[in-house]
Amino acid sequence: MALWGGRFSEATDSLVSRFSESISYDRRLYPFDIQGSKAHARMLARQNIISQEDADAIVAGLDDILADIEAGKFDFCEELEDIHMNIEARLTERIGQAGARLHTGRSRNDQVATDERLYLRHETDVCDDALRALQKALVDLGTAWPNVIMPGFTHLQHAQPVLFAHHLLAYVEMFGRDRERLADGRRRINRLPLGAGAIAGSTLPLDREFVAAELGFTEILRNSMDAVGDRDALIEFLSCLAIIAMHISRLAEDIVLWFSQEFAFIELGDAFTTGSSLMPQKKNPDVAELARGKTGRVYGHLMALLTTMKGLPLTYNRDIQEDKEGLFDAIDTVQITLATMTAMLATLKPRPERMAAAASDPALMATDLAEWLVRHGTPFREAHHQVGRFVGFCAEHGLALNEATLEQMQQSIPTATAECLELFDAQRSVEARNLLGGTAPAQVARQLAFWQQRLQ
Repeated sequence: MALWGGRFSEATDSLVSRFSESISYDRRLYPFDIQGSKAHARMLARQNIISQEDADAIVAGLDDILADIEAGKFDFCEELEDIHMNIEARLTERIGQAGARLHTGRSRNDQVATDERLYLRHETDVCDDALRALQKALVDLGTAWPNVIMPGFTHLQHAQPVLFAHHLLAYVEMFGRDRERLADGRRRINRLPLGAGAIAGSTLPLDREFVAAELGFTEILRNSMDAVGDRDALIEFLSCLAIIAMHISRLAEDIVLWFSQEFAFIELGDAFTTGSSLMPQKKNPDVAELARGKTGRVYGHLMALLTTMKGLPLTYNRDIQEDKEGLFDAIDTVQITLATMTAMLATLKPRPERMAAAASDPALMATDLAEWLVRHGTPFREAHHQVGRFVGFCAEHGLALNEATLEQMQQSIPTATAECLELFDAQRSVEARNLLGGTAPAQVARQLAFWQQRLQ
């Protein structure tokens, strides 16, 4: 009989058991369920709701169960539905009546909400560590190749020359904000639901402040209905994972493009590429492609939970059990993607000569010419038009911008001087952007040093 079966005259149909069980996936919550139960038992004894002897037996029994699970000696039972019932039933089997006292003043509603917050708190820290490692890999790569110039892109068209390290640092900043979001969300995760009961609290003199301190929660959820009826902590965490996945996907897309024969900007290690079952010559950037592809999977889990929660009346409904599988898969997906991308970056090597050749197209310095005019008194919009006319003239006559004579340039830009002919140099262009946030080598070196120190 189920632990809640006292009111029922028939056993649960086996189809219902198979349909409604969650032990096949929520078993990963076991260390957090045991952690919460131990704190709850200590509180019950402290409040003289159960004896100290029973509390000690409960804690010791839970420690034994934890050891068994971690040793692979614990048989999970589908008929007991979930991780909470599996542990409680085994505890009672081992220590007798004392185990039946553990659930005093508690519902699975506030129990699972507590387990999930303990779990999310832990996984937040794991994700933060993984993001930090990815940031460090990007900074290390930029530090190893500080002077490589490449074309920057807008609309996937050549735009202006930038340092390769500057491009990498853009992702370091993005992943830094991802870490900030996780840290900010962790504050809201770190609020205790336990003590809310099924919906309305308890008539017993529970000490929620003691439990919060035992479990390291910095706040207590103030409304019992909110504590058991919402999953916004999970939704916010999934939102953070979705943004992380989006940033990973953009980095992966850059790598896929750079690795193509058309770009040929980078090389990747053989250990992080794959071949073709038919074409012997192929070397494919599958890690980056899979990282890009898995982003949609993470988005899907976020949308699934939002959709599950959107129509639920307060408070707990069994629909909420569907919060876990997508969450677990999203966490697993993001963490393995972060780890694999980090390892792959250690094998990435730029091809400076190829990047420099692409960045040396004089059209990339058209803005430098417009800004030269601005420095010499021409209003920017007029400078933009003049340089645009010059670009059009060169295109019409099959000339690169640096192949035009001064006289030809002056047909479109009357105030041009011989100095303008010297602007079509990628190195000079990069060095000229020497302001905070710019791509000048001095600025990029400062940013690399900043991140090296921050990531220590």
